[in-house]
Amino acid sequence: MSTPRRTSTPRPASGSPATRVAFVGAGPGDHSLLTVRAAELLAAADAVVVDDAATEALARQYGRPDVTIIETSDGDRTNALTHASWAKLVARAATQVGKDAAREGRGGGLLVRLMTGDPTAFHGLAAELSASHKAGHTTEIVPGVSTSTGVAAYAGIPLTSRESGSVHIVDAGASTADWSGGVGEATTVVVLGDADQLADGLERLLEAGRDADTPVALTENATTTDQRTTTSTLADAPELLRAGDLRPEAALVGATVPLRDEMSWYETKPLFGWRVLVPRTKDQAGATIDRLAEYGARGETVPTISVEPPRTPQQMQRAIKGLVTGRYEWVGFTSVNAVRAVREKLEEIGLDVRAFAGLKIAAVGGVTCDALREMGLEPDLVPSGEQSAKGLLEVWPAYDEVLDPINGVFLPRADIATDTLVAGLQDMGWEVDDVTAYRTVRAAPPAVEIRDAIKQGAFDAVIFTSSSTVRNLVGIAGKPHPTTVVACIGPATARTAEENGLTVSVIAEEASSDSLVDGLAAYGRQMRAAALEAGEDVRRPSDRRPVRSRKAR
Repeated sequence: MSTPRRTSTPRPASGSPATRVAFVGAGPGDHSLLTVRAAELLAAADAVVVDDAATEALARQYGRPDVTIIETSDGDRTNALTHASWAKLVARAATQVGKDAAREGRGGGLLVRLMTGDPTAFHGLAAELSASHKAGHTTEIVPGVSTSTGVAAYAGIPLTSRESGSVHIVDAGASTADWSGGVGEATTVVVLGDADQLADGLERLLEAGRDADTPVALTENATTTDQRTTTSTLADAPELLRAGDLRPEAALVGATVPLRDEMSWYETKPLFGWRVLVPRTKDQAGATIDRLAEYGARGETVPTISVEPPRTPQQMQRAIKGLVTGRYEWVGFTSVNAVRAVREKLEEIGLDVRAFAGLKIAAVGGVTCDALREMGLEPDLVPSGEQSAKGLLEVWPAYDEVLDPINGVFLPRADIATDTLVAGLQDMGWEVDDVTAYRTVRAAPPAVEIRDAIKQGAFDAVIFTSSSTVRNLVGIAGKPHPTTVVACIGPATARTAEENGLTVSVIAEEASSDSLVDGLAAYGRQMRAAALEAGEDVRRPSDRRPVRSRKAR
């Protein structure tokens, strides 16, 4: 009877506390494909080792502000390390993380090795795991959406079907790649690599015996809003790749490729690939950016105003205290910034939403209503028609001495707000405290690259959520190009856009950011249908820009 073999657990060298090393899959590109466990580990990591710009962006997005990013290839990624070098780097980095954590009294620390796609596919995972084990560190492997399945899913191509029951995945850059396994007609072949490697690999697959007429799909920038999939045949694809117009990272070969015609879901989104300008700050535009992404667009923010406290805060402080002393019957909010200013002043004084008990709340529109609901407040009055100060005035009830025990109205507004609402309420018998809750200052001009993109039509659309964003964007960056689709949140904003020489194509049915983006998506769908009917290959408005001829020098 043989004696069972015992294995010893490596221990870290003296003075080098054991570190947790997590090998984490980053997915194929789309940040929303990151797993919950991956996000948890990135948020807790002391350091993250990355191997390209995409994984570095993920590490900065999900990591702590003080996380250490370790990336060792140059800007164009031409000096990539060998697997053995990566293994040594990861082990050394983990040891250093352990030392730093122990010095701070935090135990061994956590190092995340972030890998594109899935860690187990075409990476030096074995070497890196071995090096980490030898250094005495504990390890964890977190699967990610692989490049193979991610590319196929986002291209709308099933890897298997009733007629194609097997899948053969090949790293075109590997000298040991087996091409004979992908010869059968019932096998879908996924080829990974850069354009030159794919061209060589497809030729080798053809030489191995795969039919020359087999359909091929070439996908570049997979799972991002810059994704582009081109179909060809096994015979023609290599020449197409060597022409230099395509830079795909994967090729799908097989009978399932034609199913893309009816199953494509990503590249057929109504705003797919659109670059949309959002003239707001990032913290204000988060929901809008997410909504645009659902329709396939990439939103980019440009702040047009800077919100600052009032020069004389005493007036605002007295008004806030008046909420709890019974001075007001109504509080009217005409902007998200007004909601934010009141919330901050409440917190400063030591009050909360209970200060609104017994008060009626009016809101000018959907965006402002959403901000109030985030505070835990439900508006009592919202315009049924035009969602503006004028629309709010039309539905505001007149003061009634019998029904209204108090005739005070608190209006926290911007320093540049018009007097329309104040005058109208006073005419109806209300006593209005028109209080400057915040000041708006025009933001500094954006970078010259952004200004040029706006003027030259690189943005496919711009969405305006207020008249001030129209005036300020034009003031700091110039007018958007005529090919840029202009979308406005309501009639008042649309009038301001037209007064500034812009042609408005979309007006939201409701004054909310969701409705505005939905309206833009509907316009994009109509535009694409019209282009297809006319036989034009126009995917987005910027495709209609005239090509500017270069002047001879």
